[in-house]
Amino acid sequence: MFLRRVVLAFVLMLALLAGAAAWWVQQPLSLRAAVLDLSIEMGTSPRAIAQAIADAGVDVNPDLMYAWFRVSGDARKIKAGSYEIKAGDTPQSILSRLTRGDEALRAFVLVEGWNFRQVRQALSQAELLKPESQSLSDDALMEKLGRPGLAAEGRFFPDTYAYAKGSSDLALLARAAKAMDSKLDAAWAQRAPGIALQTAEQALILASIIEKETGRPSDRPMIGSVFHNRLRLGMLLQTDPTVIYGMGTHYTGRLRKVDLQTDTPWNTYTRAGLPPTPIAMPGKAALLAAVQPATSRATYFVSRGDGSSEFSDNLEAHNRAVNKYIRSRPAGSP
Repeated sequence: MFLRRVVLAFVLMLALLAGAAAWWVQQPLSLRAAVLDLSIEMGTSPRAIAQAIADAGVDVNPDLMYAWFRVSGDARKIKAGSYEIKAGDTPQSILSRLTRGDEALRAFVLVEGWNFRQVRQALSQAELLKPESQSLSDDALMEKLGRPGLAAEGRFFPDTYAYAKGSSDLALLARAAKAMDSKLDAAWAQRAPGIALQTAEQALILASIIEKETGRPSDRPMIGSVFHNRLRLGMLLQTDPTVIYGMGTHYTGRLRKVDLQTDTPWNTYTRAGLPPTPIAMPGKAALLAAVQPATSRATYFVSRGDGSSEFSDNLEAHNRAVNKYIRSRPAGSP
């Protein structure tokens, strides 16, 4: 009888402990702040992870948390990474997040039309992104990315990239470069027959010019057509964005006649053909406009002042458009 009572008491105690444990793992934990950062390095033991959770500011006994990891059977499934622990999190929700590898991600946006100087400025201001490229020159940076001798300009696809806290900016750039490779290859594979381009590299350069010349997205194929027609005819491209790019930091917001006449490798008023490198990051639509231009005889275009462009087949018609949309424009208007 006595043994029976002991066994019963033991079973009852186990049931109570199991019930208490089941209750505890679902209770919100007290945090020292509304959001806590938790970083887990590769190879960290489950016991050390439990201690790291407590050290991060979670009011929990690390031995108890470690016991929960062991009892759950998921202790060895926890993934390295950067995580956030938030108000309302329970031992169960924390373990679930760690085993799923549900890291706390930030977003970095590369904007269509940015040049590489703007990209580097944005990278330097990105939240919790490791600035491994900051001390590198553009050439050294491209060498780090496995692209020695290749100009950095225009090589990164404009998009939104998610990254975990502490990620390297070089890793993010590597993803963006790979994305541009893929988008450029896809566009080049869809090129129209007979276009005035010989290589995908030329398509990237022309796409970057189209991107900077676009006031209205629907005009992209026609702008592409103008440049293709000029290249076929041996005309100078005479596009202001290339001149501005060649001026670098000397550009103050206004182009003067002397700027158009000052030769640089990118000045398409003084040099024939395409410039030596892209001048910005083109998006997918600009890439397609470069390889699938509209069919037209247009060789000129001018801004109407509302974001759209007026296209002309000859200089006489272009001069009329300039008189209408530029010279008659009130002083101070865009």
